[in-house]
Amino acid sequence: MKKITKVIVAASALLMVASVAFAGGSQQKSKVDVGIVLPTKDEPRWVQDETRFLDALKGQANVELLFSQGDSGKEKQNVETLLTKGIKVLIICPQDGAAAAAAAEAAKKEGVTVISYDRLITNTTAVDYYVTFDSVSVGKAQAQYLVNNLEAGKMGNPLYIYAGAASDNNAFLFFQGAWEVLQPKIADGTFVIKNSSEAIALQSKKNLERTEMGKIIGQITTNWDFNDAKKKAADNLTAATAKDKGRVYILAPNDGTARSIADEFAKDKDVTKYFITGQDAEIPSIQYIIDGKQSMTVFKDVRTLVRDAVKMATDVLAGKTPVTTGSYNNNKKDVPAKQTEVITVEQKNVKAALIDSGYYPASNFTGLK
Repeated sequence: MKKITKVIVAASALLMVASVAFAGGSQQKSKVDVGIVLPTKDEPRWVQDETRFLDALKGQANVELLFSQGDSGKEKQNVETLLTKGIKVLIICPQDGAAAAAAAEAAKKEGVTVISYDRLITNTTAVDYYVTFDSVSVGKAQAQYLVNNLEAGKMGNPLYIYAGAASDNNAFLFFQGAWEVLQPKIADGTFVIKNSSEAIALQSKKNLERTEMGKIIGQITTNWDFNDAKKKAADNLTAATAKDKGRVYILAPNDGTARSIADEFAKDKDVTKYFITGQDAEIPSIQYIIDGKQSMTVFKDVRTLVRDAVKMATDVLAGKTPVTTGSYNNNKKDVPAKQTEVITVEQKNVKAALIDSGYYPASNFTGLK
Protein backbone atom coordinates (compact mmCIF):
# COMPACT_ATOMS: atom_id res chain seq x y z
CA MET A 1 0.00 0.00 0.00
CA LYS A 2 2.86 2.37 0.87
CA LYS A 3 4.48 1.60 -2.50
CA ILE A 4 1.27 2.52 -4.32
CA THR A 5 1.03 5.78 -2.33
CA LYS A 6 4.61 6.66 -3.21
CA VAL A 7 3.94 5.97 -6.89
CA ILE A 8 0.82 8.19 -6.79
CA VAL A 9 2.72 10.99 -5.03
CA ALA A 10 5.58 10.74 -7.54
CA ALA A 11 3.18 10.73 -10.46
CA SER A 12 1.36 13.74 -9.02
CA ALA A 13 4.67 15.59 -8.62
CA LEU A 14 5.59 14.85 -12.22
CA LEU A 15 2.21 16.09 -13.38
CA MET A 16 2.68 19.30 -11.37
CA VAL A 17 6.15 19.86 -12.86
CA ALA A 18 4.81 19.21 -16.35
CA SER A 19 1.89 21.53 -15.67
CA VAL A 20 4.18 24.32 -14.45
CA ALA A 21 6.51 23.80 -17.40
CA PHE A 22 3.56 23.94 -19.81
CA ALA A 23 2.19 27.05 -18.12
CA GLY A 24 5.61 28.67 -18.32
CA GLY A 25 5.87 27.85 -21.99
CA SER A 26 2.38 29.20 -22.57
CA GLN A 27 3.23 32.35 -20.65
CA GLN A 28 6.38 32.76 -22.69
CA LYS A 29 4.35 32.56 -25.89
CA SER A 30 1.90 35.15 -24.62
CA LYS A 31 4.68 37.70 -24.07
CA VAL A 32 4.58 40.67 -26.40
CA ASP A 33 7.65 41.57 -28.48
CA VAL A 34 6.31 44.74 -30.09
CA GLY A 35 3.89 47.13 -28.45
CA ILE A 36 2.08 49.72 -30.57
CA VAL A 37 0.20 52.75 -29.28
CA LEU A 38 -1.92 54.86 -31.67
CA PRO A 39 -3.78 58.11 -30.89
CA THR A 40 -7.46 57.26 -31.45
CA LYS A 41 -9.94 54.84 -33.01
CA ASP A 42 -12.16 57.76 -34.01
CA GLU A 43 -10.27 58.62 -37.21
CA PRO A 44 -10.16 56.28 -40.23
CA ARG A 45 -6.41 56.73 -40.67
CA TRP A 46 -5.51 55.10 -37.34
CA VAL A 47 -7.99 52.22 -37.70
CA GLN A 48 -6.46 51.46 -41.10
CA ASP A 49 -3.00 51.60 -39.52
CA GLU A 50 -4.10 49.06 -36.90
CA THR A 51 -4.97 46.53 -39.61
CA ARG A 52 -1.77 47.22 -41.53
CA PHE A 53 0.45 46.81 -38.47
CA LEU A 54 -1.18 43.58 -37.32
CA ASP A 55 -1.02 42.09 -40.81
CA ALA A 56 2.60 43.15 -41.35
CA LEU A 57 3.82 41.71 -38.05
CA LYS A 58 1.89 38.45 -38.29
CA GLY A 59 4.35 35.57 -38.07
CA GLN A 60 7.27 37.91 -37.36
CA ALA A 61 6.65 38.93 -33.75
CA ASN A 62 4.07 38.84 -30.99
CA VAL A 63 2.32 42.21 -31.05
CA GLU A 64 -0.29 44.11 -29.08
CA LEU A 65 -1.82 47.38 -30.25
CA LEU A 66 -3.66 49.87 -28.02
CA PHE A 67 -5.44 53.18 -28.65
CA SER A 68 -5.13 56.24 -26.42
CA GLN A 69 -8.37 57.94 -27.50
CA GLY A 70 -6.86 61.41 -27.54
CA ASP A 71 -5.75 61.23 -23.91
CA SER A 72 -2.06 61.52 -22.98
CA GLY A 73 -2.78 59.99 -19.56
CA LYS A 74 -4.35 56.95 -21.23
CA GLU A 75 -1.39 56.83 -23.60
CA LYS A 76 1.05 56.49 -20.69
CA GLN A 77 -1.17 53.81 -19.11
CA ASN A 78 -1.11 51.92 -22.41
CA VAL A 79 2.69 52.01 -22.46
CA GLU A 80 2.87 50.83 -18.85
CA THR A 81 0.49 47.96 -19.69
CA LEU A 82 2.70 46.91 -22.58
CA LEU A 83 5.82 47.10 -20.42
CA THR A 84 4.31 44.55 -18.01
CA LYS A 85 4.02 42.19 -20.99
CA GLY A 86 7.75 42.30 -21.69
CA ILE A 87 7.87 44.32 -24.92
CA LYS A 88 11.28 44.87 -26.47
CA VAL A 89 10.18 47.52 -28.98
CA LEU A 90 7.60 50.30 -28.57
CA ILE A 91 6.09 51.96 -31.66
CA ILE A 92 4.15 55.01 -30.53
CA CYS A 93 2.34 57.80 -32.34
CA PRO A 94 1.97 60.41 -29.62
CA GLN A 95 -1.24 62.28 -28.94
CA ASP A 96 0.89 65.14 -27.62
CA GLY A 97 4.58 65.10 -28.54
CA ALA A 98 5.82 66.72 -25.32
CA ALA A 99 3.46 64.86 -23.00
CA ALA A 100 4.53 61.52 -24.50
CA ALA A 101 8.10 62.09 -23.25
CA ALA A 102 7.16 60.53 -19.89
CA ALA A 103 5.88 57.37 -21.59
CA ALA A 104 9.03 57.12 -23.73
CA GLU A 105 11.23 57.54 -20.65
CA ALA A 106 9.32 54.81 -18.80
CA ALA A 107 9.93 52.46 -21.74
CA LYS A 108 13.58 53.42 -22.04
CA LYS A 109 14.09 52.74 -18.33
CA GLU A 110 13.04 49.12 -19.04
CA GLY A 111 15.54 48.81 -21.90
CA VAL A 112 12.87 49.09 -24.59
CA THR A 113 13.72 50.59 -28.00
CA VAL A 114 11.36 53.51 -28.66
CA ILE A 115 10.24 54.26 -32.21
CA SER A 116 8.26 57.47 -32.65
CA TYR A 117 5.77 56.88 -35.45
CA ASP A 118 4.45 59.62 -37.76
CA ARG A 119 4.58 62.26 -34.98
CA LEU A 120 7.76 63.08 -33.10
CA ILE A 121 8.04 62.72 -29.32
CA THR A 122 9.76 65.89 -28.11
CA ASN A 123 11.80 67.15 -25.14
CA THR A 124 13.41 63.82 -24.25
CA THR A 125 16.47 61.75 -25.12
CA ALA A 126 14.44 58.55 -24.71
CA VAL A 127 13.49 58.31 -28.41
CA ASP A 128 15.68 55.98 -30.46
CA TYR A 129 14.17 56.33 -33.94
CA TYR A 130 11.54 58.26 -35.85
CA VAL A 131 9.54 56.93 -38.81
CA THR A 132 7.91 59.76 -40.70
CA PHE A 133 6.85 61.32 -43.92
CA ASP A 134 8.89 64.36 -44.88
CA SER A 135 6.57 66.71 -43.03
CA VAL A 136 8.17 69.92 -44.28
CA SER A 137 7.63 68.73 -47.86
CA VAL A 138 3.93 68.15 -47.05
CA GLY A 139 3.51 71.85 -46.24
CA LYS A 140 5.52 72.84 -49.29
CA ALA A 141 3.33 70.69 -51.55
CA GLN A 142 0.16 72.23 -50.10
CA ALA A 143 1.43 75.78 -50.53
CA GLN A 144 2.81 75.13 -54.01
CA TYR A 145 -0.61 73.92 -55.13
CA LEU A 146 -2.12 77.27 -54.05
CA VAL A 147 0.64 79.19 -55.85
CA ASN A 148 0.17 77.08 -58.99
CA ASN A 149 -3.50 78.05 -59.12
CA LEU A 150 -3.00 81.81 -58.97
CA GLU A 151 -4.29 83.87 -61.87
CA ALA A 152 -1.33 85.31 -63.72
CA GLY A 153 -0.51 88.82 -62.63
CA LYS A 154 -3.41 89.15 -60.19
CA MET A 155 -2.47 90.72 -56.86
CA GLY A 156 -4.23 90.85 -53.50
CA ASN A 157 -5.57 87.30 -53.58
CA PRO A 158 -7.35 86.51 -50.27
CA LEU A 159 -5.48 83.85 -48.27
CA TYR A 160 -6.93 82.04 -45.26
CA ILE A 161 -4.49 79.91 -43.27
CA TYR A 162 -5.18 77.13 -40.78
CA ALA A 163 -2.91 74.76 -38.85
CA GLY A 164 -2.98 71.53 -36.85
CA ALA A 165 -2.65 71.23 -33.08
CA ALA A 166 0.05 73.23 -31.30
CA SER A 167 0.77 70.09 -29.25
CA ASP A 168 1.81 68.19 -32.41
CA ASN A 169 5.35 68.83 -33.67
CA ASN A 170 4.19 67.89 -37.17
CA ALA A 171 1.87 70.91 -37.21
CA PHE A 172 4.96 73.12 -36.95
CA LEU A 173 6.77 71.20 -39.70
CA PHE A 174 3.77 71.36 -42.05
CA PHE A 175 3.41 75.09 -41.41
CA GLN A 176 7.15 75.67 -41.81
CA GLY A 177 7.08 74.10 -45.27
CA ALA A 178 3.98 76.02 -46.31
CA TRP A 179 5.33 79.35 -45.04
CA GLU A 180 8.60 78.94 -46.96
CA VAL A 181 6.61 78.75 -50.21
CA LEU A 182 3.85 81.24 -49.40
CA GLN A 183 5.85 83.97 -47.67
CA PRO A 184 7.47 85.50 -50.80
CA LYS A 185 4.02 85.72 -52.40
CA ILE A 186 2.61 87.28 -49.24
CA ALA A 187 5.49 89.77 -48.96
CA ASP A 188 5.05 90.98 -52.55
CA GLY A 189 1.28 91.38 -52.20
CA THR A 190 0.21 88.45 -54.40
CA PHE A 191 -1.53 86.91 -51.38
CA VAL A 192 -3.14 88.90 -48.59
CA ILE A 193 -3.68 87.07 -45.29
CA LYS A 194 -7.24 87.54 -44.07
CA ASN A 195 -7.48 85.64 -40.80
CA SER A 196 -4.28 86.00 -38.75
CA SER A 197 -2.91 89.23 -37.31
CA GLU A 198 0.11 87.26 -36.00
CA ALA A 199 0.96 86.06 -39.52
CA ILE A 200 0.49 89.55 -40.92
CA ALA A 201 2.91 90.93 -38.32
CA LEU A 202 5.55 88.42 -39.48
CA GLN A 203 4.81 88.42 -43.21
CA SER A 204 8.15 90.01 -44.13
CA LYS A 205 10.12 87.18 -42.48
CA LYS A 206 10.70 84.01 -44.53
CA ASN A 207 12.41 81.87 -41.88
CA LEU A 208 10.37 81.87 -38.71
CA GLU A 209 11.64 80.81 -35.30
CA ARG A 210 9.60 78.18 -33.52
CA THR A 211 8.23 80.71 -31.02
CA GLU A 212 7.08 82.89 -33.93
CA MET A 213 5.40 79.95 -35.61
CA GLY A 214 3.83 79.13 -32.27
CA LYS A 215 2.19 82.57 -32.12
CA ILE A 216 0.67 82.10 -35.57
CA ILE A 217 -0.39 78.50 -34.97
CA GLY A 218 -1.95 79.50 -31.66
CA GLN A 219 -4.22 81.85 -33.59
CA ILE A 220 -5.11 79.57 -36.53
CA THR A 221 -5.08 76.12 -34.89
CA THR A 222 -7.85 73.64 -35.63
CA ASN A 223 -6.52 71.21 -33.00
CA TRP A 224 -7.02 68.60 -35.73
CA ASP A 225 -10.69 68.78 -34.75
CA PHE A 226 -13.43 68.94 -37.39
CA ASN A 227 -15.74 71.03 -35.21
CA ASP A 228 -12.98 73.46 -34.21
CA ALA A 229 -12.10 73.88 -37.89
CA LYS A 230 -15.72 74.46 -38.86
CA LYS A 231 -16.22 77.08 -36.14
CA LYS A 232 -12.96 78.88 -36.91
CA ALA A 233 -13.82 79.06 -40.63
CA ALA A 234 -17.34 80.29 -39.87
CA ASP A 235 -15.99 82.96 -37.50
CA ASN A 236 -13.40 84.08 -40.07
CA LEU A 237 -16.04 84.41 -42.78
CA THR A 238 -18.37 86.34 -40.48
CA ALA A 239 -15.57 88.79 -39.68
CA ALA A 240 -14.53 89.16 -43.33
CA THR A 241 -16.07 91.65 -45.76
CA ALA A 242 -17.25 90.80 -49.25
CA LYS A 243 -13.99 92.17 -50.72
CA ASP A 244 -12.07 89.68 -48.53
CA LYS A 245 -13.79 86.85 -50.37
CA GLY A 246 -14.43 86.21 -54.06
CA ARG A 247 -11.75 83.82 -55.40
CA VAL A 248 -9.99 82.65 -52.22
CA TYR A 249 -7.06 80.41 -51.32
CA ILE A 250 -7.15 78.26 -48.19
CA LEU A 251 -4.28 76.47 -46.49
CA ALA A 252 -5.98 73.65 -44.55
CA PRO A 253 -3.70 71.26 -42.64
CA ASN A 254 -5.37 67.89 -43.29
CA ASP A 255 -8.35 66.25 -44.96
CA GLY A 256 -10.75 66.20 -42.03
CA THR A 257 -10.33 69.90 -41.30
CA ALA A 258 -10.31 70.67 -45.04
CA ARG A 259 -13.78 69.17 -45.48
CA SER A 260 -15.15 71.13 -42.52
CA ILE A 261 -13.58 74.40 -43.71
CA ALA A 262 -14.60 73.81 -47.35
CA ASP A 263 -18.23 73.27 -46.32
CA GLU A 264 -18.25 76.69 -44.63
CA PHE A 265 -16.66 78.50 -47.58
CA ALA A 266 -19.00 76.74 -50.02
CA LYS A 267 -22.01 78.12 -48.12
CA ASP A 268 -20.82 81.74 -48.30
CA LYS A 269 -22.51 83.57 -51.19
CA ASP A 270 -19.60 86.01 -51.49
CA VAL A 271 -17.08 83.19 -52.13
CA THR A 272 -17.13 82.65 -55.89
CA LYS A 273 -14.36 80.02 -56.00
CA TYR A 274 -12.01 78.47 -53.48
CA PHE A 275 -8.85 76.40 -53.61
CA ILE A 276 -8.23 74.34 -50.48
CA THR A 277 -5.47 71.95 -49.46
CA GLY A 278 -5.48 68.75 -47.39
CA GLN A 279 -3.43 65.68 -46.57
CA ASP A 280 -3.88 61.96 -45.81
CA ALA A 281 -5.95 60.97 -48.89
CA GLU A 282 -8.92 59.98 -46.73
CA ILE A 283 -11.77 58.33 -48.64
CA PRO A 284 -14.31 61.11 -47.89
CA SER A 285 -11.82 63.73 -49.10
CA ILE A 286 -11.03 61.82 -52.28
CA GLN A 287 -14.76 61.85 -52.98
CA TYR A 288 -14.76 65.60 -52.25
CA ILE A 289 -11.92 66.04 -54.76
CA ILE A 290 -13.78 64.02 -57.40
CA ASP A 291 -16.88 66.15 -56.72
CA GLY A 292 -14.93 69.42 -56.85
CA LYS A 293 -15.48 70.29 -53.18
CA GLN A 294 -11.82 69.88 -52.09
CA SER A 295 -8.95 70.86 -54.37
CA MET A 296 -6.11 68.54 -53.43
CA THR A 297 -4.66 66.26 -50.82
CA VAL A 298 -1.11 65.23 -50.01
CA PHE A 299 -1.00 61.46 -50.31
CA LYS A 300 1.22 59.84 -47.73
CA ASP A 301 1.29 56.15 -48.55
CA VAL A 302 0.79 54.75 -45.07
CA ARG A 303 1.55 51.26 -46.36
CA THR A 304 5.15 52.39 -46.82
CA LEU A 305 5.25 54.11 -43.44
CA VAL A 306 3.97 50.99 -41.67
CA ARG A 307 6.44 48.81 -43.58
CA ASP A 308 9.28 51.13 -42.54
CA ALA A 309 8.22 50.99 -38.87
CA VAL A 310 7.83 47.20 -38.95
CA LYS A 311 11.21 46.74 -40.64
CA MET A 312 12.81 48.96 -38.02
CA ALA A 313 11.18 46.98 -35.19
CA THR A 314 12.12 43.57 -36.61
CA ASP A 315 15.69 44.75 -37.22
CA VAL A 316 15.93 45.75 -33.56
CA LEU A 317 14.54 42.35 -32.47
CA ALA A 318 17.15 40.66 -34.70
CA GLY A 319 19.97 42.73 -33.20
CA LYS A 320 20.49 44.77 -36.38
CA THR A 321 20.87 48.55 -36.66
CA PRO A 322 17.88 49.99 -38.55
CA VAL A 323 18.45 51.97 -41.75
CA THR A 324 17.80 55.72 -41.43
CA THR A 325 17.79 58.52 -44.01
CA GLY A 326 17.99 61.68 -41.91
CA SER A 327 17.30 63.10 -38.46
CA TYR A 328 14.93 65.46 -36.64
CA ASN A 329 15.77 67.54 -33.59
CA ASN A 330 13.23 67.06 -30.80
CA ASN A 331 14.67 69.84 -28.58
CA LYS A 332 16.84 67.32 -26.69
CA LYS A 333 18.56 65.28 -29.39
CA ASP A 334 18.77 64.64 -33.13
CA VAL A 335 16.57 61.58 -33.57
CA PRO A 336 17.64 59.25 -36.43
CA ALA A 337 14.75 59.03 -38.90
CA LYS A 338 13.48 57.02 -41.85
CA GLN A 339 11.65 59.36 -44.20
CA THR A 340 8.98 58.55 -46.77
CA GLU A 341 8.15 60.76 -49.77
CA VAL A 342 4.73 62.32 -50.43
CA ILE A 343 2.57 62.78 -53.57
CA THR A 344 0.20 65.62 -54.51
CA VAL A 345 -3.20 64.27 -55.56
CA GLU A 346 -5.82 66.36 -57.35
CA GLN A 347 -8.77 65.53 -59.55
CA LYS A 348 -6.66 64.75 -62.63
CA ASN A 349 -4.49 62.07 -61.00
CA VAL A 350 -6.78 60.44 -58.42
CA LYS A 351 -7.04 57.25 -60.47
CA ALA A 352 -3.32 56.93 -61.18
CA ALA A 353 -2.18 57.71 -57.63
CA LEU A 354 -4.77 55.88 -55.57
CA ILE A 355 -6.67 53.34 -57.67
CA ASP A 356 -4.05 52.05 -60.09
CA SER A 357 -1.54 51.81 -57.21
CA GLY A 358 -3.91 49.49 -55.33
CA TYR A 359 -4.31 51.83 -52.37
CA TYR A 360 -8.10 52.01 -52.77
CA PRO A 361 -10.57 50.03 -54.90
CA ALA A 362 -12.50 52.09 -57.47
CA SER A 363 -15.73 50.86 -55.86
CA ASN A 364 -15.09 53.22 -52.91
CA PHE A 365 -15.97 56.20 -55.10
CA THR A 366 -18.63 57.54 -57.42
CA GLY A 367 -18.01 59.67 -60.49
CA LEU A 368 -14.43 58.48 -60.87
CA LYS A 369 -12.93 59.08 -64.33
